[in-house]
Amino acid sequence: MTSIDSPPQRSTPEPLPANLDSVQPGGGVCYRIELAWGRWRRWYLKRFRRGYVRRMAQRRQGSAEGAPHEVLDPRDLKYCRNQCTCDWLPGDDPFGWREKLPFARWGLAELQLMGWTLVALTAAAAYFYWYLAPIPAVLTGLVVYFFRDPPRRIPADPDVMVSPADGKIAEITRLDHDEFIGGPAVRIGIFLSIFNVHLNRIPSASRVIGLRYSPGEFLNALNPESALRNENLWIGLEEEAVPHRRLVVRTIAGAIARRIVCDLRPGEIVERGHKLGMIKLGSRTELIVPDGPDLKISVGVGQHVKAGATIMVQYNSTPCTRATE
Repeated sequence: MTSIDSPPQRSTPEPLPANLDSVQPGGGVCYRIELAWGRWRRWYLKRFRRGYVRRMAQRRQGSAEGAPHEVLDPRDLKYCRNQCTCDWLPGDDPFGWREKLPFARWGLAELQLMGWTLVALTAAAAYFYWYLAPIPAVLTGLVVYFFRDPPRRIPADPDVMVSPADGKIAEITRLDHDEFIGGPAVRIGIFLSIFNVHLNRIPSASRVIGLRYSPGEFLNALNPESALRNENLWIGLEEEAVPHRRLVVRTIAGAIARRIVCDLRPGEIVERGHKLGMIKLGSRTELIVPDGPDLKISVGVGQHVKAGATIMVQYNSTPCTRATE
């Protein structure tokens, strides 16, 4: 017999599905270029910097088993972190300074490849056809702006869940039943335009229970059919705090955004506001939470929200205050 005072039974994390073989399962040109660069870099390190390779191997924690290539330093985890358990402590990561850059780390390759190409085109146009120079210059600014990563103040209230994405609330729908939630639920859809920050964040301190990748089409994210037919990544989470509510974050590709990134590992515990990945260009993100009499929805359709900062829902009767960027 189970006591009524016993804590709720925790969920068992699901193994990664076979088709989720990278943190960016959709691939892409920049992705392939960066993987090729990684192969050359690892060859160089093993041949000319053997002492560095030995030191990093000594400081590495966990196992690289499951990774599709050698993991010599933290850079090698960028696209395969979800395939293995190894990592380095922040003090042992010589590239930790990249987290302090005002740009998304998953977008640095695109920023370099597209940004410098556009800078060169701007310079060439300014020299030969000055009246055309504003075109690549504006595109350069848009690329830099798209991959920005502004700091966020994360609310500390344990009874709230924050937005997983920047954008505009496009939908708030009550569901009779959600299989993962295990009962009635509320789905909140967020539309991200190309002008929004595209990093996704964890809504509440949680344990990662499952990840499911579904290849699909690339319909415009404003089209209601996009939620059903587009490429997407489903992330099942379970709150660490009692009563261990379940929640879902679903990232959906759009007509322009065709690359979904998520580096979470099954069983991993992540804090509210943790950067879980990004969608590269305009897209849609959904948050699905348990419905009930203690739920208060703190946003409305048409409202603009910010990942990690805007409170989406709260439970119980705790007063709701909104953090700002």
